[in-house]
Amino acid sequence: MGQLQERYKNYRVPQKYMEEGVYPYFREITSKQGPEVTMEGHQVLMFGSNAYTGLTGDDRVIAAAEKALLKYGSGCAGSRFLNGTLDIHVQLEKELAEFEHKDGALCFSTGFSVNAGVIPQLVGRGDYVICDDRDHASIVDGRRLSFATQLHYKHNDMEDLERVLKKLPHEAVKLIVVDGVFSMEGDLAKLPEIVELKHKYNCSIMVDEAHGLGVFGEQGRGVCHHFGLQDEVDVIMGTFSKSLASIGGFVAADWDTINYLRHTSRTYIFSASDTPAATAAAIEALHIIQEEPERIQHLWDVTNYALKRFREEGFEIGETESPIIPLYVRDSYKTFLVTKLAFDRGVFINPVIPPACAPQDTLVRFALMATHSKEQVERGVQILKQIFVEQGIIK
Repeated sequence: MGQLQERYKNYRVPQKYMEEGVYPYFREITSKQGPEVTMEGHQVLMFGSNAYTGLTGDDRVIAAAEKALLKYGSGCAGSRFLNGTLDIHVQLEKELAEFEHKDGALCFSTGFSVNAGVIPQLVGRGDYVICDDRDHASIVDGRRLSFATQLHYKHNDMEDLERVLKKLPHEAVKLIVVDGVFSMEGDLAKLPEIVELKHKYNCSIMVDEAHGLGVFGEQGRGVCHHFGLQDEVDVIMGTFSKSLASIGGFVAADWDTINYLRHTSRTYIFSASDTPAATAAAIEALHIIQEEPERIQHLWDVTNYALKRFREEGFEIGETESPIIPLYVRDSYKTFLVTKLAFDRGVFINPVIPPACAPQDTLVRFALMATHSKEQVERGVQILKQIFVEQGIIK
């Protein structure tokens, strides 16, 4: 047996979860992503998706992907730096830059690779990168790849952020990186206060709009636009895998920064470029969310309905202000059990346990799409209430 096999032979997913049939991961879906999906032979309400605009099964998005597949083939067989740049890649970058009110944009193969490749290039030795405690794992990995000094502050605690900043040299490059919408808790970054601290302590700001794009701001431009602070945010990133019904990601900024990243970001110049079908799907989805404001309005109608009903029924949902609704369980085993019981009764939700949250903050994540109806939300609320009461989580 080799070294690696010897090291990992005793690795086991907790046997208790497996033996009791509550292990919740890697379930197979055999239908399109939508408000209802087919999983393991039966229909379930899908409240575990990040497809906030509900466009993953839209015929127009599918048709755009099919057309690009026929025209360009299944892949680009190279990086953007060499043979992998298509005219539709350039088109999407131009449209995203305009959408975010920035000089330019770059498209990456995944959203994760944006943060993993951009952050290490923006800050290096002698610089500082400062992150919220609950920033996404891609931000965490991006800062780890940087040679900058890594600092963090308590979640959404502006006094703690100022405590960190006031200790740093005024002239040093200091980059604050924060999620616009926090992916597990659903609350928003305190961007107005962060911008004030930016000016007070001579910093730059990068905002991850993965869960804000297609949800907040005019035409779904994100949290930066929701607060009217897009010009104050130096770098905006986003993903295609959520509201834009595809796979990939982008970064938008001033022209000099984009030109620098185009030639230095390792996850951009050393990764194969996004597929033609994925790129065309993202373009079409971007058009739809701009042309159909009623889609985002309906998302907010069902979101506000769900927030109201969960609070009325006594669920603990924290400080969420978004279609991401955390239902706190505060027990790892019960979090898995609730997830299984919900699935058995026709509701798919996601369990959130460490390291995605603190041990005392385990939860199930209930997320809305623009294609959900209030009737579907009500069914979900009633089923989950029954389960939470049975398990003694709420009364």
